[in-house]
Amino acid sequence: MALPILAGTSAAVALAAYLNAKHHIVHDISTGAGGLSPAQPQTDFLTDRVLKKRVLLYHVFEDQALRIRPNHPFLIFEGKTWTYRQFFDGIIRVGNWLIKDLGVKVGEVVAIDGGNSAEYLMLWFALDAVGAVTSFVNWNLTGAGLVHCVEICDSRYLITDSDVRDNVEPSRSQFEDMGVKIQYYGPSFFASLKDDAPIPESRRDSISVESVRSIIYSSGTTGLPKGVIMSTGRELLVGFTAARYLGLKPEDRIYTCMPMYHGAAHGLCTTPAIHAGCTIVLGRKFSHKTFWPEVAKSRATIIQYVGELCRYLINGPPNEYERKHCVQMAWGNGMRPDVWEPFRERFNIPIINELYAATDGLGATFNRNAGSFTAHTIGLRGALWNWRYGDQEVRVKMDVDTEDIMRDDNGFAIRCGVNEPGQVLHRLTPEMLAGVPGYYNNEKATAKRRISDVFEKGDLWFKSGDMMRQDSDGRVFFVDRLGDTFRWKSENVSTNEVADMMGKYTQIAETNVYGVAVPGYDGRVGAASIVMADSVTLSTFDFQALATHARTMLPGYSVPLFLRVTPALEYTGTLKIQKGRLKREGVDPDLVTGDDKIYWLPPTSDRYLPFEREDWEAIKNKSVRLT
Repeated sequence: MALPILAGTSAAVALAAYLNAKHHIVHDISTGAGGLSPAQPQTDFLTDRVLKKRVLLYHVFEDQALRIRPNHPFLIFEGKTWTYRQFFDGIIRVGNWLIKDLGVKVGEVVAIDGGNSAEYLMLWFALDAVGAVTSFVNWNLTGAGLVHCVEICDSRYLITDSDVRDNVEPSRSQFEDMGVKIQYYGPSFFASLKDDAPIPESRRDSISVESVRSIIYSSGTTGLPKGVIMSTGRELLVGFTAARYLGLKPEDRIYTCMPMYHGAAHGLCTTPAIHAGCTIVLGRKFSHKTFWPEVAKSRATIIQYVGELCRYLINGPPNEYERKHCVQMAWGNGMRPDVWEPFRERFNIPIINELYAATDGLGATFNRNAGSFTAHTIGLRGALWNWRYGDQEVRVKMDVDTEDIMRDDNGFAIRCGVNEPGQVLHRLTPEMLAGVPGYYNNEKATAKRRISDVFEKGDLWFKSGDMMRQDSDGRVFFVDRLGDTFRWKSENVSTNEVADMMGKYTQIAETNVYGVAVPGYDGRVGAASIVMADSVTLSTFDFQALATHARTMLPGYSVPLFLRVTPALEYTGTLKIQKGRLKREGVDPDLVTGDDKIYWLPPTSDRYLPFEREDWEAIKNKSVRLT
């Protein structure tokens, strides 16, 4: 009887493999709800922490430093290594300074401003230790943006790295008028602190998981930055969940040069590393010159990326360390399709672990990619996920000009079908509302992220602001930010998808695609700001071949009709491409600033040509029609 049993077993295994491949069952189980609702391990972890009154990141760090692995490396930064216990001792000294010299109170919001450094992390954790709320200001900000961030969080202090003094001092008089005291710090100052008395637990034992734990600011690409509220429970769970998903072990070393004021380095690198008891390798900032040497010499096993960092590395010159490393995984968000496989192959990194998440958003998608099936995607939705959570996360059709949801004859939203792009919405229930992300001291902005009467009267949903599509295999693709997608010739144009295709042209190093308003036309016309590849000049750039490439690779309505040749694209501090100024200036000769050169693709031309004032006038008087 053994043979039939074995045959039956083999058939069952084969059937299970088939069902898993078709419906992605294992993937659904491993990734869970993607942040839509806590899974049992998260619920058990949070319950245990609440019962023990140990709900802070400080408590997790204290466990590692005093009980679990005090002598294990916690941080490697610019050639120096701190163990968990050594770093903990520094946290305590800084905490006593905050209490006794600055008089920081429990629950008080304190703004900090500085680049990546050991001292920045000590200050963050010390504020957590004393029960304060940390406001993470973008150190690149100056003037009105900097003052705005400190003002909206009601901080008495701006505790600032002396390295960014030049960004702060021009606004000193405004801070003084607001009653804000500027306090500088640096390595020598923190080294001079000697008070190592234990920080009383009484400063922490009344803090609940619902309380505000930190404020992390939006990029400010569409106006002044907004402060996103991170609750104590959310910060605790994000770190725990990320460590669990990544399977982090103490022997792992995670390299990041992303700014610590941003949610990515904060919640997807630092806090998961502490939960796992592994080592953070910190870069002061991104640099072609230092990236691979720091990664290789530290024996990092995981690197973190955000936005266009991977494109920068691909476009950079060869580095002797770019394949002499221990990296097994690149973990982050925003890797574009035209970079994905070239990055993996050039740098010999087997796993690209792409996720989609937002500090001010709900839900997440995960894609641990090692092959072709899920390359270029942000996640995978299988049968189990769709059955369990398909009514909690939906995609709806959008009017990209007005940014309104398209509605049927009954006034309700229209769901997207297979491969149809739409804005992602997340269902809100009364039980969820307390934990839904909001903006600090900005109820209007918080309310704008919510919408009711979507599929029935009285329902309530959270707007992601992002357009995605899902194919018939369950693969989820990021399409665009809602404000970046534009409409031309009655068709929706994804700036990301056009940039991907334009970026494949060999004479282009970087591309930023956006829509521009042109008199006499509905919608917006496609424009591409491009940086030429190394050694390519205007005289050697083949504008005819680029026009042929664009017309071959893109549908007619997506072909950019305008080019803006620039020496460098504009990025935020987290390597997100800036589009605001380019969209405002458009191609109007009276508005375009700087020395960028504008080209256009006339209706009967086989190449991009210099765009002159008489061309602009011809478009305005309709003697030339854009097609």
